[in-house]
Amino acid sequence: MVFAYGKCPKGSYLMRHTEPICVRYQQAADLISKRWTALILKALMGGPMRFNEMAECLDSISDRVLSERLKELEHEQIIVRHVLPETPVHVEYALTAKGQSLSPIIDAIETWSQTWIPLPVAEPINASTCDGHAE
Repeated sequence: MVFAYGKCPKGSYLMRHTEPICVRYQQAADLISKRWTALILKALMGGPMRFNEMAECLDSISDRVLSERLKELEHEQIIVRHVLPETPVHVEYALTAKGQSLSPIIDAIETWSQTWIPLPVAEPINASTCDGHAE
């Protein structure tokens, strides 16, 4: 839906150029659009996970970035961090009620992506070389 200059839904105001557009919407979009955040949320929709389980599930993310995103989500009260009284100590992350309320949004993004985002087509690799180029 495109809004003309004027009033946005539910009392937010659309601003010109560099001013915020529908402030709450913009903040929400900024939060879930950060690289890896939606995938972290998708992983946690299945239930609590330990850091290493998430790192394994999202194997392309660095531990540093995963840790940063988890701290951001915890700060926003979307996830909760539980220290489990085990030896060695383990930390588990779970969605809060606020985080679980994002489920329809994450599901909608997944459904949309399955309809509109084509899977990348892998180019055949020549088995005789490492980079796929013939010698």
